[in-house]
Amino acid sequence: MERIKGLNEYVKNKKYRKALNLPNEQEEEYTMLAQGEYNINYSFTHPKTGKKLLLRVNCGSQMHLENQIGYECHALQLLEASGRTPKVLYVDGSRKFLDHGVLVMEYLPGKALDYHTDLKYAAECLADIHSVRIPESESGLIRPENPLTAILEECEEMVKIYMDSPLGKDRMKRKIRDLLDKAWKKAKEFHMEDSPYQCCINTELNSTNFLIGGEGKPNYLIDWEKPLFGDPVQDLGHFLAPTTTFWKTDVILREEEIENFLNEYLKCVGARFDITGLKERTKVFMEITCLRGITWCAMAWVQYQQPDKLIINESTYRKLEDYLSDGFLEKIEIFLEQ
Repeated sequence: MERIKGLNEYVKNKKYRKALNLPNEQEEEYTMLAQGEYNINYSFTHPKTGKKLLLRVNCGSQMHLENQIGYECHALQLLEASGRTPKVLYVDGSRKFLDHGVLVMEYLPGKALDYHTDLKYAAECLADIHSVRIPESESGLIRPENPLTAILEECEEMVKIYMDSPLGKDRMKRKIRDLLDKAWKKAKEFHMEDSPYQCCINTELNSTNFLIGGEGKPNYLIDWEKPLFGDPVQDLGHFLAPTTTFWKTDVILREEEIENFLNEYLKCVGARFDITGLKERTKVFMEITCLRGITWCAMAWVQYQQPDKLIINESTYRKLEDYLSDGFLEKIEIFLEQ
């Protein structure tokens, strides 16, 4: 808790304690649970109810939002009916008493997704989330006009940090530029018609964002930092892309595994929404998503060289090195040319 200036004092303030029905004097103990690139999570047990809860402290916004934690909270509230996301208990994005946004939600059980054994549960989970019908006018979510272009524009914004940095390697800059040019060409050649169905999508479906209970038990999707209102294929493309599956594991899915997953997903969706052209659009999003992974890694690699970076994750840094290797980039190049 000492890492976040003022957090120890924050959990003692009356507003926080009253909202969560905590005793006037602090009795609960906060324990570091996990940290990502933009959030630090703590767990604690409510002294009155005995339930385990999660305190999430936001340290930055990928979406450049003033109230990042409020946006994340809103998405979770929209999806509560799915039964696949954590229930929000408290949110404070004012930054009046703390320099960071704060969110408290229920703590959910489960393990990280295993690509070899758990793809069925991921398909079920995503089908239920995507089937929550939300009118666009009431969503309050960002909706890119052209999702493929939006992803590549984000790629350009992120990679600029690497391209402009003297720390970046010239050979790597040339290789990434070449991959981006190929991705732009592919995006322009694909005439993406209006999606027959849109919903709240997560856009960051790493294996550790799933909590898998297994057969007959609850399976969840957590970590809603970057939700959008869009075509569910953007989630599917991100989930299946090699840059995603390789992130926390060493897995790159085979074509057969991808096909089986999509068939399972379609079966789980059933008639809940229009799935016309879903497989074809998913393939395009898989390819473009690869560049999002590469350019994010390039940006993050430069940021990790800064001595004042608040969150440092050693396993992340090792993966950044892997993704920016000649061997991995060559695999992505082959994937894009298929």
